[in-house]
Amino acid sequence: MEKNRKEIALKMEKDVFDELIDELQKKIEEDEKLTYSKKVIEEYKNPVNFRPIEKPDAMGEIKGPCGDTMRIMLSIKENVIKDAAFWTDGCGASIACGNRLTSIINGKKLDYAKNISNVDLVKSLDGLPKEHEHCAVLATDTLRKALEKYHKA
Repeated sequence: MEKNRKEIALKMEKDVFDELIDELQKKIEEDEKLTYSKKVIEEYKNPVNFRPIEKPDAMGEIKGPCGDTMRIMLSIKENVIKDAAFWTDGCGASIACGNRLTSIINGKKLDYAKNISNVDLVKSLDGLPKEHEHCAVLATDTLRKALEKYHKA
C-alpha cells in the first residue's frame, strides 16, 4: 500500500514537472518569434551543414569577442566550393549564421565566397537583433580565414 502511494506521488510530481517544461518551452518559442526572423529560427533549428568534413581542403577557426568559436571547413575542387560545413559552440544566432553562410557558398566559386560580407549574411537571414550581429561578422571572418589558409597552402 505504501509503495503504491509513493508511485502515485512520483507520477504526480513527474506530471507537474512535464507541464512546467512544456510551458517553459512554449515561452521560449514565443520569445524566439519576437526576437528572430523566421529564417533565423529555421536555420538554427535545422542546421544541415553543422557537421565535420573529413579531410577538408581548407579550414578556418576563430573565437569571437563574445566567446563563441566558429569553425568553417571547405572541400574545394577547381576553384569551386564543393562542400562547406561548420561547427560552433555558440548561440542560436551563431548557428544560424554558420548554417546560412555555408549554404550560400556551397557550389560557388572562391571569389564569390570571399566577397560575402556580414551585411549580406544578415540580409539573407532577414535581419538579426543588434546584439547578435557580431555572429554574422564571426561567420564571415571565419570563412575568410579558411580561404586565406587555402590560398597560402
